[in-house]
Amino acid sequence: MGCVGSSTKGVVDRHQKKKVRRPKAWKHSEVITRAQLKQMRDEFWDTAPHYGGQKEIWDALRAAAEADIHLAQAIVDSAGIIVQSEDLSTCYDERGAKYDLPKYVLSEPTNIKQE
Repeated sequence: MGCVGSSTKGVVDRHQKKKVRRPKAWKHSEVITRAQLKQMRDEFWDTAPHYGGQKEIWDALRAAAEADIHLAQAIVDSAGIIVQSEDLSTCYDERGAKYDLPKYVLSEPTNIKQE
């Protein structure tokens, strides 16, 4: 409850869950191979827990990023992850810690080089 003039604009409602969607198409700054993309992803996931937050949430976000869209939704729901951006690029845990995911861990660029 608040006073008559209070507003809930901009407040995240933890009970209103956003549906996870596929990320929009994007283009890397230069053409890269699948091996380079995999290396970038592995480096991010190896260092992600050092950015703060809980390791269990990072593990759940990795599983969701690598899963199909329906399984990703189930993973974030069961882990109690609050999805700010529907493409999973910005999420929060129940304690309010923020998790930012780069687009290269969420989808492939349009200019990936076929090996």
